[in-house]
Formats: sequence, C-alpha cells, structure tokens
Amino acid sequence: MPPATPELISPRSPRVAAARRLAKRNFRGKERLFLAEGPQAVREAAGHRAGDAATLVELFATLEAAERYADIVGEARDAGARVHLASEQVIADISTTVTPQGLAGVCRFLDTPFEEVLAARPRLVALLANVRDPGNAGTVLRCADAAGAEAVVLTDASVDVYNPKAVRASVGSLFHLPVAVGVPVEQAVEGLRAAGVRVLAADGAGDRDLDDELDKGTMGGATAWVFGNEAWGLPEETRALTDAVVRVPIHGKAESLNLATAAAVCLYASARAQRAAGGCRSVTGN
Repeated sequence: MPPATPELISPRSPRVAAARRLAKRNFRGKERLFLAEGPQAVREAAGHRAGDAATLVELFATLEAAERYADIVGEARDAGARVHLASEQVIADISTTVTPQGLAGVCRFLDTPFEEVLAARPRLVALLANVRDPGNAGTVLRCADAAGAEAVVLTDASVDVYNPKAVRASVGSLFHLPVAVGVPVEQAVEGLRAAGVRVLAADGAGDRDLDDELDKGTMGGATAWVFGNEAWGLPEETRALTDAVVRVPIHGKAESLNLATAAAVCLYASARAQRAAGGCRSVTGN
C-alpha cells in the first residue's frame, strides 16, 4: 500500500514532535488534542465525529501495522485524517506504551458540556470525584459504557481523561458516550438532582447496603453514582451532598473492593433495576 505522505524516518520531524508533546497535559490542553494508541482506540476514533468535525485528525502507522490493519487505515483516510507511514522508531517515540502496536492517532478533544449532559435527561451516570489514577478513570469509563450509562462526569479535582493511560484503559469507550470534565462536585450533584437524578455515593462505610436497596426496589429510577478517590474514598462533605451513601456488601473475607470493581457492581445493579422497573434500558443493546 503506497504511503499517503513520505515515510517519517526521523523522530525529529515537526509532526512527530508535536504528537510526542501530547503526552503532557499542558500541551493537550493548549492544543485540545490527545493521543489514541493501538488498533481498538484508533478504530473507534476514526468512526467518531463531534458535529461536523471528525475526531481523528492524524494517524501514524508502521508499514506492518498499515498492512495488518488496512481497514482501520482506510477508515482513517475516509474520515479525512492525514495518514503517515512511520518507522518503528517514530511510533516508539510517540507512544507512551512499552510495546507499541504500530498505530498512534492524534484526536480532537471530545468532551461534552455538562449542560448538554443534563439536557439529555440521563438515566444512569458515573460521577468521578477526585479520582486521580488514570487507569482507574479509564476503567470506570469502560464499565459505565458496558452498563449502558448515558454519561460520565469527572470533577475538576479528577485526573485528565485524555491522559494516555486513561484513554488506553477505556479500550475505546471514551468514544462511545458523553464525557463532561472539570465540573465542581457541588455543581455536578446539584445539577443532576435538579434534572431528576437520584445521586448515590458509593462508599465502603455507607449506612445503606446495595443488596437491601435492590430488595426494596429503590434502584429503578434515574441514578448517578459518585465514586471517590482510590486511597481515601469520598470525604464527608461530598457524601453529605448526596441522597444516600451505599456500600457494596462484602460477603467473603476481602477487606474491600477496588474502585473499578465497585463501580462495575454499582452501575450494573442500577442498570438491571432500571430495566426491570420498566423495560427502559438494556445493557446488551439498544
């Protein structure tokens, strides 16, 4: 397959240097661009649009990857992205992974204004309050997508969702559902509640048990789950903002659940209760 542009041999190429800088948050914010690495993320980026604008604007691919993933490269070109055949050294220089898969895409920011999230009257939302680990943030986003949530909201104290580790951990889910970023936790809770959404804090020290809530039939309405910091959970002032603090029951001897596992349990519990309450949703399809 002939290259769209001459092979980028030197890591000192200006385009390579510009892509490499996107590993740093301040450059991402300035350019409103981020990196999507690997075939899954690039495929999802190539198929995503925000209004009239394609999300994927540039793709770097080794010759081997361009041949192996010819369909993805074709989708990228069809989306209007500039495609560059690059040496393995160039891909390694751009990539933030130890073992790059030969594809690295430059994408436009795709976050959704919080007001648009509320206007859509969401039934299931994941709210990340002070979540600092990018891998956890991306995994929770993936769980929310799998459970059929309509949105993910990251507070202003949370990690950058465009961190390369967060993008990788989302495994393409970043491109599937609205994500609002930089929202103060008080504004997020108040806005969701005003939109008719019950706001629940997920906390191991909660005074309500998730199983009991399911048995009582209280989980069938529109719900936002608030997930806190990996190490210390949710502070009292955040828990006080919510409608209830709910714990996931530990039936065995485990001390606790990690953030992503607890998020998956809570989100799926709500998704199932909502579906049972009125057939309003499905976690397996539209």
